[in-house]
Amino acid sequence: MSAEPRLHVEVEGSGPVVVLAHGFGGSARNFLSQARALRDRYRIVRFDARGHARSEAPAEASAYTPDAFVADLGRVLDQVGARAAVVGGLSMGAGTALRFALAHPERVQGLVLAAFPPGAGAPGTFAAVAADFADVIEREGLEAAGARFVWGASSGLDPAAARLVRRGFLEHPPHGLAHTLRGVLAAEPSLDELARLAELARPALVIVGARDRMSLPASRALAEALPRAKLVVVEGAGHVVNLAQPAAFNRALEEFLAAAVGGA
Repeated sequence: MSAEPRLHVEVEGSGPVVVLAHGFGGSARNFLSQARALRDRYRIVRFDARGHARSEAPAEASAYTPDAFVADLGRVLDQVGARAAVVGGLSMGAGTALRFALAHPERVQGLVLAAFPPGAGAPGTFAAVAADFADVIEREGLEAAGARFVWGASSGLDPAAARLVRRGFLEHPPHGLAHTLRGVLAAEPSLDELARLAELARPALVIVGARDRMSLPASRALAEALPRAKLVVVEGAGHVVNLAQPAAFNRALEEFLAAAVGGA
């Protein structure tokens, strides 16, 4: 059995531990604004998922599964010496955080679920086109795949945002993204497949952009299914809600954390 891949982990601040997991094609950098806003009162832990950015990218496709991403989140907690923490993420990262909470509820003090993915069966998502997206990465490279699926004309991104997204996307190892698409995003469950949500009695912040047509219905359903969830819909934001409206996102996050775990 091969060793688990090394993960790039960044830690800032002191106080109750908050771990934030990025979405597909992102990195720990995506939560820099949150780290800066919260590090005076909380210990903010950010990391690059396996196959992304500065973390190692195993060559084998079998290394990229939802269970492997859940185990990585546990390894990050172990690395920073946290028995339990508030765990959260955006999109793919939110899916991983929720799976982790269902598998290890004793390690979760609260949940932050941003832009929750609607499941592989929903049209218009990366999950729905995961196989085609991965095939284009392998056949034509990241630049061509990104232009078609991420920052092209159909993305709705303005030119400045498209340049920023492109720069971040191109730093990832191509095989890591292709394996993540096939092994993790294509396996995103719909909410009705996530048994035991009603038993997850942890405080949860479900936060989503008002313009996020993909995640808005899933986020509303998730907030209804979790017994202690608060839904926050952020005006003027699309899918990457924390980058689109950082002040509103940080305000909601600070209010949630103060109620859930207090502050240093």
